[in-house]
Amino acid sequence: MRIGIIGGGFMGEAFLRGILRARVAAPGDIAIAEIAPARRLQLAEHGVRVTDDTESATIGADVVLLAVKPQDLGHVAGGLQGAIPRDAVLISIAAGVRLEDIRRYSAHRASVRVMPNLPAAVGEGAVVFYASPDVTDAHRQHLEAVLGAVASAVVEVHDDDAVDLATAVHGSGPAYVYLFIESMIDAAVRLGMKRPDAQSLVLATVAGSARYAVESGLHPAALRNAVTSPGGTTAAALAELEAAGFRTAIDSAIEAAYERAHELGE
Repeated sequence: MRIGIIGGGFMGEAFLRGILRARVAAPGDIAIAEIAPARRLQLAEHGVRVTDDTESATIGADVVLLAVKPQDLGHVAGGLQGAIPRDAVLISIAAGVRLEDIRRYSAHRASVRVMPNLPAAVGEGAVVFYASPDVTDAHRQHLEAVLGAVASAVVEVHDDDAVDLATAVHGSGPAYVYLFIESMIDAAVRLGMKRPDAQSLVLATVAGSARYAVESGLHPAALRNAVTSPGGTTAAALAELEAAGFRTAIDSAIEAAYERAHELGE
């Protein structure tokens, strides 16, 4: 598979690392376009071809990944009209940019709107994608290989609204988790624990809890009940969270992110 990546920022490099780690493509079959000279030097350390010419990065590509900021997508994609190989699949990870706009800007029908999240940087991301009707089975094989290189969960949806909702859940979701982690650490420190100890314990607790939820396949309520003894410490803590409106706050946060995602796409 030959891959062209347009944009060598954080997510562009995250996909590059994942593709190389999973051996989806060899370094010699990957080209990445980046306008910043300093970044080009850093990206070249991966052994891939690096250029400042977006059209050059698409030559012979089976997959073209647009990893640019949403406000730059129209200009960048417009500059690629006619340059993207006819048989290639075009993937955009620009938040809030609707699929039909991606196809209109690029004049490329076999396009896919993708929403990844931050853990893609370590190959443990979650990804949602919405593919145009022009995406063939062959395109899907390439698409799934690229997305699987950075994500442990890949979900297909069938309209832009579903992508917006997913953006509010998994796209913004890491920030909710990090706020929870930060709050747990701060509480432990306030009560007398050394910060490095608190951080180690909290990070291991969150990572282990998520891993056990994945591997056990149990409902979150069943997992919570397994930790909660009647009248015990966990029950006391959960009572405080419920009284403080923990569930309602999470619900409101996701709804606010969903509404904002709608606004960005208008």
